[in-house]
Amino acid sequence: MKGRGFAVLVAALAAALLLAAIGSLMVGSAAIPVGRTLELLTAAGPSLERTILLELRLPRIVLALLVGAALAGAGTAYQGLFLNPLADPFVIGASSGAALGATMAILLRASAWGPAVLPLAAFCGSLAAVGLVYLLGSAAGGRSSPLTLLLAGAAVSTIVGSLVSLLMILHDQSLSVLFNWLLGGLATTTWREIAWGGPMIAAGVLAIWLLSRPLDALGLGDETAQSLGLPVARFRLAIVLAASLTTAAAVALAGIIGFVGLVAPHAARLLVGGRNARVLPVSCLLGGLLLLLADDAARSLARPQEIPVSIVTSLVGGPFFLFLLRRGARSGGRS
Repeated sequence: MKGRGFAVLVAALAAALLLAAIGSLMVGSAAIPVGRTLELLTAAGPSLERTILLELRLPRIVLALLVGAALAGAGTAYQGLFLNPLADPFVIGASSGAALGATMAILLRASAWGPAVLPLAAFCGSLAAVGLVYLLGSAAGGRSSPLTLLLAGAAVSTIVGSLVSLLMILHDQSLSVLFNWLLGGLATTTWREIAWGGPMIAAGVLAIWLLSRPLDALGLGDETAQSLGLPVARFRLAIVLAASLTTAAAVALAGIIGFVGLVAPHAARLLVGGRNARVLPVSCLLGGLLLLLADDAARSLARPQEIPVSIVTSLVGGPFFLFLLRRGARSGGRS
């Protein structure tokens, strides 16, 4: 795709995202017509409807866009780094580490220390798990391969997930709180959380974009990348850290939401090809749009009851994952 076509595509996706965000303002148990919504956004003075729009729905929309973009951007990095189309942001243990950190914070009643403790604990757990995966996946001489990182991630995710399940069984009085967080959701979003997590997501996505050319080179294989003068181990570590920071911030803010980081990068590559400098912004826009629409569905399908958004994304992403798995098996069989 040429430069002008890429710009038109990005502008079209941004416009679709804006329209979807405006539409999301009207989704919820309290019916607010379009005209009234626009009036409340521009009017001054307190009112119940204005509070619903500005303090409940608008931060939820902003968080959906941020988390969707974060998961999609991290998925782009992980798939390119691991040379694996089935890799997504949780493949190296970020989600299970976040779940363990949040579980421990809940069991220790750490929320009494302040509202930021739970997401901070989840964030620290994510980074700790990712660091452990990278250390375990490193081969002799400090070098690591995509395969060893994937295997280490699967092992750490399984072990940490088992620890979370054990803690839930041993402390069943906190089971409902833990379960709600593990399911993932955007319902309890506040502007304070966005102010805390938004800059982290922005920094992580920006770092991935700045590393897009090394990521392209790593996609050619280690030997080719080294022949181009690229310090493979250093850039692989930098990409892992940037993608993991982005994933950890998203999980800390919204809980565990799967498959967004799998679907959006694939759709972006179908639209713009394989250059990560172009795939990343398109993937982030698609990820934000996907999660926003999924959250609208989660709020609407069983109204007035709300479905966890992770259930909706799994219903969309699960079949897509199976399709990729089947296609990969057929390709392997032909080769």
